[in-house]
Amino acid sequence: MLNSRALSKIQSIILIAIIVVAAVVVYVFLDGENHSSETIKIGVLADLDGFYGKLVLQGTLLAAEQINAEGGILGKHIEVVREDNDIEGSRDPVIMNTALTKLLTVHKVDFIIGMAADQGFMIQENIAKQKKIFFDIGTIEDAYTQRVLDDYDSYKYYFRVTFNASSTFQGMTKGFLRMRELISLNKVGYLAEDMGFTKGIAEVLDVVLPELGFDLVYKGTFPLGEIDFSSYFAAAENAGVEVMVPLTLFQGIPFVKEYHDRQSPMIVYGGSLGSSVAGSEGWVNTDGKCEYIAVPAYALDAVYPLTSKTLPFREEYIERWSEIPLSTAAFAYDILRFILPDAIRRAETLEVNAVIVALETTSVETINAESFVFTPSHDQMTGENFNDPKYEYGISIGFQWQNGEMIPIAPKWLMEEAGASYIFPDWPGPWDNIN
Repeated sequence: MLNSRALSKIQSIILIAIIVVAAVVVYVFLDGENHSSETIKIGVLADLDGFYGKLVLQGTLLAAEQINAEGGILGKHIEVVREDNDIEGSRDPVIMNTALTKLLTVHKVDFIIGMAADQGFMIQENIAKQKKIFFDIGTIEDAYTQRVLDDYDSYKYYFRVTFNASSTFQGMTKGFLRMRELISLNKVGYLAEDMGFTKGIAEVLDVVLPELGFDLVYKGTFPLGEIDFSSYFAAAENAGVEVMVPLTLFQGIPFVKEYHDRQSPMIVYGGSLGSSVAGSEGWVNTDGKCEYIAVPAYALDAVYPLTSKTLPFREEYIERWSEIPLSTAAFAYDILRFILPDAIRRAETLEVNAVIVALETTSVETINAESFVFTPSHDQMTGENFNDPKYEYGISIGFQWQNGEMIPIAPKWLMEEAGASYIFPDWPGPWDNIN
């Protein structure tokens, strides 16, 4: 049995604990209210220790610093709050949910910029309950934005600033039609890294290429970490491949070097070679062996002045972070620097429904688009801009490495504007028979 002195001690501990908890709750409540009235709180939800999560955070911070230096938005400064949604690549939904909940209920953010990964449905449910707008950078699944169309009142808070699966599919189709216009070769093969993303694209190619009239003569898969591509090229050459479509995120450098060293009688066009080849450092990374390689890339990655915002952002990012920015950082920057401020200023309020309506009528220049527009499903609009047919709303540009530079070759209007042309390799190949 507890004596009175022991009981008194326990009661004192409990009382102190209650006081501490109450103080924390009051502090969080008052602090959140104070900040929300004086600042606009932007939450960043990403794997902050990961490569892409760091880019999201740095792009957001740079935008916030520049906006604050200009006096803020509606007289309010930007405050960035971050939460890590992953630990060592575990992709644990509990960790994601905890991080999101903290942003919504503890930090009481006004808006969130994040990478939903495969937790888009969970995120949509939470932001619907809290009535907060979430800008997604890290998914392509159509199902997420289809919910905006199917149940607008519940899911109108979700916006995506990158291409979705449908627009990626359409862009891929358009890319191959552009390729046919440029090079007039028809026997195609692909080589895919053994991972979900690239295998998914391979499945699309299995459908798209035959439908477009191409002869799909080779389908290859290689394991993660592969560095010797000699047997794959030999098999593709034996199959008569004229156009090789690489599908890799991580092994672009050894792939390109093998292609160049063996002077394979095919062109490499489209697909994915990762930022190590499709980025501005590709020439150095491959010792110049990426010559003639044609890849889709964002203007930022290719250091091409697609809009008046593209290269200034690159210079400002390098000055701030002492590293070259990639498109993920640009997406986050575009949201906070251009898209969201434009909507808030036109709405003249932070009231969420008014901001949503303003976002739905967005037409603003960004790093990656002459005119960034949201579709009714809250995806990025892609394709032809009928108000100015010369430009498209959102495009992935086709570039070819030529003498150390990434030169635009698609769409055609962009190639002509740059005074450029596609160049075949200087070794023998099927292009020698093209009239």
